[in-house]
Amino acid sequence: MTVAVQISNNLVKEAQYQSSVDKRSLAAQIEYWASIGQIVEVNPDLPYAFIKDILLAKEQVKSNDVTEYSFG
Repeated sequence: MTVAVQISNNLVKEAQYQSSVDKRSLAAQIEYWASIGQIVEVNPDLPYAFIKDILLAKEQVKSNDVTEYSFG
């Protein structure tokens, strides 16, 4: 579902800069920030870098780009 929302010009400007660096659309950048914010609110003790690593690992699993880890 698509919904129009009003956000500040400053947020749009920052999202445009970041979206060009991360090669995302403006909407995808704002959605990414919202999803990170949602995760942080539910898990306030986790550092951002750890959250980002978890999201990367989830994408690797979805792409079947994983190998089994052998202990020892």
